Amino acid sequence: MALGARIFKTGLAVTLALYLAVMLQFPSAVGAGIAAIFAMQPSIYRSWRYFLDQLTTSTMGAVLALLGGMLLSNSPIAVGLVCILVIMISMKINRADTISLTLVTVITVMEASGEWQFALNRFLLTLTGIVSAFLINIIVVPPKPRKQYIKQIENVFSSLSLLLRTAVSHEMKESVFRDEKNALHSSIKSLADKYALFEEEQKQLKRAKYSQTRQMVVYKNLLASLQKGYDVLEAVDRHYFQADRTEHTDALFDNHLEHLIKYHQHILLKFEDKLKPNANESEPLGEDNDEFLNTAILGYNAEKIGQLRLYVVAAAIYDYGYQLERLDKVADQMNRIAEDKESVHEA
Repeated sequence: MALGARIFKTGLAVTLALYLAVMLQFPSAVGAGIAAIFAMQPSIYRSWRYFLDQLTTSTMGAVLALLGGMLLSNSPIAVGLVCILVIMISMKINRADTISLTLVTVITVMEASGEWQFALNRFLLTLTGIVSAFLINIIVVPPKPRKQYIKQIENVFSSLSLLLRTAVSHEMKESVFRDEKNALHSSIKSLADKYALFEEEQKQLKRAKYSQTRQMVVYKNLLASLQKGYDVLEAVDRHYFQADRTEHTDALFDNHLEHLIKYHQHILLKFEDKLKPNANESEPLGEDNDEFLNTAILGYNAEKIGQLRLYVVAAAIYDYGYQLERLDKVADQMNRIAEDKESVHEA
C-alpha cells in the first residue's frame, strides 16, 4: 500500500497533538491524538468546517456530560442516556460527522462524575487535537483536489481505453479483465467523491465566480464521460458475448468503439492544451454515432431473442458517444474563452 499524503499528515497531526498536550501539561495526551485522527480531512475547507462543527458539538457534549455526571452520576445507564441525547441533538443540528469524537468527550467527562475542571481539561484536549490536524493540513502538502482530479481523469481514461479496446475483441484474459474493470469502477467512484467535494465547496460560497461555475461544468462532463464509458464495459460484459452475432457485427462494434476512444482522447488533449493551433478542431463524430445505432438496429432480428442483447450494448455505446459530443462542445467553449482572454491581453 502506497504512503499517501493524507496518511503521512495524519501521523504528523497525531505527533503534533501529543507533543502539544505534553507541553500544555494535560494529565493525559491520548485524547488529543484521537481528536487529531478524526479531524484530518481531505480538503482545507472541510478541515475548517469540521473545526467549527466539532467546536459546537464538543462544547454541547461536554456541558451535557458535566450536567449528567452531576445529576445522574457516572453509572453505565446514565452514560448511555447522555450519549443518546447527544446523538439526537447532533443529528438535529446536522452535525452527524462529529458524533464519534463528541461521544468520546462525553464518556471521558462523565467518568469524572461531573467535575467541571476535568470537563474543561477534556474539552481543551480535544481542541488541541483538532487544531493540530488543521495546522498540519494547511501547512504540510496542502490538499489540491482540483489538480489531483485532472491527473486522476487522465489515469482513469488510460485504463478505460485499454478495456474498451479489448472488450469486444475478447483478447484480455477474463480474470485480468474482471480485476481491471473492478479497479476502474473504484477509480471512477473516487472521482465522483472528489466532484461531490467541489460541489459542496461551491454551494457554501455565497457568490461563486463565473469561472468557478464554468469549471464545475467541465468537471461534471469529464466525470460523466468516464461513467458512460464504464457503462459500455458493463453492457459488453453482461450481454455482448451471450448474443447471436457475426464477424461483421464484431467488426462494427469494435471499429466504432475505437473511433469513440480516439475521439475521447482528442477531447482530453483539448482540455490539456496540448494540441497545435491548426489541430484545434477534433474529428467530428457527426452522424457516425447515429449511423452506428441504426446499423445495429437494422441488423436486429426479432425472431432471435439473443440478438436483443446487442441492442442493449449498442444503446450504451451510442450514449457514450452522445456524452462525448457534449464534452467536445464544452472543450471548444473553454478554448474560445481562453483565446478571447489572450486577445484582450495582447491588445
